Amino acid sequence: MKAKRHAKILELIGSKHINTQEELQAELSKNGFQVTQATVSRDIKELRLIKSLSNDGSYHYTTHQKEKGSDLSFKFHAIFSESVRGVDYAQNLVVVKCYTGMANAACAALDSIHWEGVVGTIAGDDTILLVMRSEAYAEKMIEDLNKLIH
Repeated sequence: MKAKRHAKILELIGSKHINTQEELQAELSKNGFQVTQATVSRDIKELRLIKSLSNDGSYHYTTHQKEKGSDLSFKFHAIFSESVRGVDYAQNLVVVKCYTGMANAACAALDSIHWEGVVGTIAGDDTILLVMRSEAYAEKMIEDLNKLIH
């Protein structure tokens, strides 16, 4: 449940300007996550959200943008390690098997990293498909993802 909530928080702050913990709590409630302010506060800390200045002069929650590369962010590691059962590939296609209902959360976290060589992703209920630029990128992705689940 925590991984789904974290994925929803990342989706919400990516699509809306959320200025306060109370606004985030209300948005989560609208989306079926009944949480306390203390839980929202912990989630903000765990996801390492920061407040950024908007064009209108107000502050809203955003994610800290990391440089591209193999550095895995904390939020990705937390969500991915709780959601994924295994990974495999065939040519340039990578398949990530997740626990039932967790693929969307894991895919949202994976997309937030902006991996080199990823052309696109698609998630179902328990499976994520990554289309890679080449088989070499697929092999590297499998290697990196296996380190997280073993």
